[in-house]
Parts: sequence; C-alpha cells; structure tokens
Amino acid sequence: MAHIVILGAGIGGLPAAYEARSKLGREHKVTVINAVDYFQFVPSNPWVAVGWRARDTVVFPIAPYLERKGIAFIGQPATSIDADASVITLQSGDKVAYDYLVITTGPKLMFDEVEGAGPHGGHTQSVCTIDHAEKCYEDVQRLLDSPGPVIIGAMPGASCFGPAYEYTMILDSALRKKRMRSKVPITYVTSEPYIGHLGLDGVGDSKGIMEHEFRDHDVRWITNARTTKVEAGTLHVDELDMQGNVVKKHELPFKHAMMLPAFKGVDAVAAVPGLCNPRGFVIVDANQRSPKYKNIYAAGVCIAIPPVAPSPVATGVPKTGYMIESMVTAIVHNLEEELAGQEPTHKGTWQAICLADFGTTGAAFAAIPQIPPRDVNWFGSGKWVHLAKIAFEKYFMRKMKTGNSEPIYEKYVLKLIGFKRLQDKVMHPGG
Repeated sequence: MAHIVILGAGIGGLPAAYEARSKLGREHKVTVINAVDYFQFVPSNPWVAVGWRARDTVVFPIAPYLERKGIAFIGQPATSIDADASVITLQSGDKVAYDYLVITTGPKLMFDEVEGAGPHGGHTQSVCTIDHAEKCYEDVQRLLDSPGPVIIGAMPGASCFGPAYEYTMILDSALRKKRMRSKVPITYVTSEPYIGHLGLDGVGDSKGIMEHEFRDHDVRWITNARTTKVEAGTLHVDELDMQGNVVKKHELPFKHAMMLPAFKGVDAVAAVPGLCNPRGFVIVDANQRSPKYKNIYAAGVCIAIPPVAPSPVATGVPKTGYMIESMVTAIVHNLEEELAGQEPTHKGTWQAICLADFGTTGAAFAAIPQIPPRDVNWFGSGKWVHLAKIAFEKYFMRKMKTGNSEPIYEKYVLKLIGFKRLQDKVMHPGG
C-alpha cells in the first residue's frame, strides 16, 4: 500500500484528490493537507468584493466531502517537509509520512515586498482569498459613503493579472448600477508593459480589446508601473520606459485601492533544499515531477515557469485553471504508472484558457500553447463570457462537492470558445 499526500486543497488540490481516489487502487491511502478547513472558489472573489456573492456561496467545509470518497483530511498548515525522509511536520507538531507527495499549495502572497501594501497592516485591498475579498467589500462600502479616486492593478512581480482586470470592470459595473460612477475616477496601475499583456505577452488582440474596454468605461491606466510604496490614501509609482528608465514619478491619491501582489512559494515548500527556485516555486520536469526528489510532484501556481518575455518591470506567468487541471491529470496518471512499477510518461498541457467576467460582459482567451509561437492565439469578448463564467462557477462548485473526478476545463471552456468562434464565422463570414 502507498500513501499519497496532497498538500493544498484549492482548484488543483481537490481535483487531484478526487482523481487519485478514482484512478488509483483502493488499497492505496490518499490524504489531503490544507492550511484551512474549507475550500474557496477563488475566481469568484471579485464578485464577493462588491457584494455580488456571499461567503457561503463560494466556500464549503472540506472534510465531509472528502470523507464520503474515502479520502483523509487534515485542516492545518504544514510547517516543514523532510523530503529525504518523506515526512511532513504539521503546525500541531504531528508528523505525516508519505510515499508520494503532490504539492498544490498555491502561492505565498508577498505584500511585504512593497512598503505599506496589503489588507493586513497596509493600505491596499486584495481579492486573492475569500477573507481578503470580504475585507475589500467593507472598504467598498466606505467608498460608497465617501466617493473618490480608485486604483486597481498589480504590483511588481505579479503574475495573475486576470483578477485585476475583472475587478476593475466589475467595480465599474457595480458603481454604475448605483449611479455613482461619475464620482469615482478609476486608474489601472500595472507592472505589465501594456494593457492586455496578462503576463503572456498578449493573446490575440488582447491589447486592442482591453484598451477599447478601458476607454469605453473611462478607465485610465499606467503601465510599466513599479509601485514603490503605499501610504494612507497615496500610491507611489515609478513609471518606466521600455529600457527601464524612470520617465515619471506618480503620487496617486485614492479612497480605495486593490493591488494584486507578487507571489512566492509557501515557506514549508520553499525551505526544502534543491526543490525550488530562488522564489520558492517548485522545479518540475515535463512529467510534473521534481528532478531531485522523485516521489514529489507539483502542479498549479506553486510551480516554476519562466516569464514569456522580458519586461521593464518584473511580470510573472499566470497558471490558469485548464493548465492546472491538465497538470493534475498528468500527475495522477504518472502515479498510476509508478505504482505499477513503470516510469512516468504523462505530461501536462501548458495551455492558457481563461474566462474573465466584466460585470455585464466579459473576455475569454485561449493561448495554446502558452509560450509563443502558438497554434491558437485567440481573445474574444461579449455578454456570453459573463454568462459562461456564472455557469462555470456553479458547475465547478458542484463538481467539488460531488467528488466528480472528470476533467471539466477542456470540455466546458474549450467547447464554449469553439462555439463562439464558430458563431463569429457565421455572423461575419468575411472576418
């Protein structure tokens, strides 16, 4: 019997647990360890931040659902990993031995890399966790009571830009519904070299479409922005040119600011000798396996992927849901092979596919593969994306509660995008 431990129970970890339980023999034990005892559907956080979702609609306790599938659960942080001995130490001091470890922890949020940033002791809000989103909502209520400038964007080194674009457009929509948008100027401040870069050096016409959306909704922007400090009500930003020279120093006033931070690997993982790069992200081979520790696999935001292209201000690469799902599926198939005495052969398909809600419309993109040159390089927008994102939220939450191990991103998102592209061809045959 082998003991498979999955460290992290987010969008990668829970599907990994369900798929492992489904694909691997019942003689093998599967255990999930997570820092908190609940699952949160992180893509819904921008909605939570404006009051369009309540916590209990996007969060549920993990243990009851895993136990129904015969999966053990431990709801406390891991403090260290002895990779040579294959042992995890928990916050309680208890130790968990494993035969195979799958790391799906997500990131450590590095607000402290910019003085005065972050929702805990700083002056900016976040939508990275459900707790942050709820705190952001409280700040939005203060904004409604006392309207003024809003700043939304991403700090140097950020890699997940989609939520910043979503929150910009969702807050814009929420303010318009309350007939308060004219009292709240919005500026998008980002480390990206241009609007629509997304950490991917653009996808299709993402630059043109997102610039059009921002202009149409009266959102100003500053790109190549190196946020240096945040004070109460003031964001300090160096704007760089493409050669990295400071062309302007900004002191931007705000009543409400939501700035996404840079990511690092979580402490327990980053501290394992030879497992990670200098930022604490797990180094993996083509089979999602650590080159140094052959019984450790990793998937999702916690793995090391180099930037797509250099930029004046550091920008990381996003890991989207479809990419994470494909990594997880590859890992489970590789574990199946290893348990049968074979070498792993399965590889994740590093393809970026995303649905981004804009309040009443939305944008979708497909970058296949993620690193150019691409076979598919498409970016589209419309009300259909808004509706698809809502449907996907409900579908994914149901999947996580029922324990369905069937991959859904490829079936759901790719079919939606394919349908939309076909529809566009029918409506505009010459386009």
